[in-house]
Amino acid sequence: MALRILEENGAFQLHGSLTATTARSFIIHFEHIINTAKDVTVNIEKVKCIDACGVEALKTLIAIALQSNNMFSVIGYGCKDIYDDYKSSFAA
Repeated sequence: MALRILEENGAFQLHGSLTATTARSFIIHFEHIINTAKDVTVNIEKVKCIDACGVEALKTLIAIALQSNNMFSVIGYGCKDIYDDYKSSFAA
């Protein structure tokens, strides 16, 4: 399933799957947005499937935003699992 990105009220709503087949284009698309906007919010509420590559793509975008002193936020059902995975990558 493809990944559609819609902008709603200043936040980006993801629809579909964030997987190995869509992760690279997702990173490229949002890398540009992060470099042009100070605050980027991505809502994953309507993502049907996210695999390890999708989680890594989100981690990559968080790192890009941190390097450029911008905000990249992930909201929606399931974001706590992504947060826990991201946080555990910095543990001991």
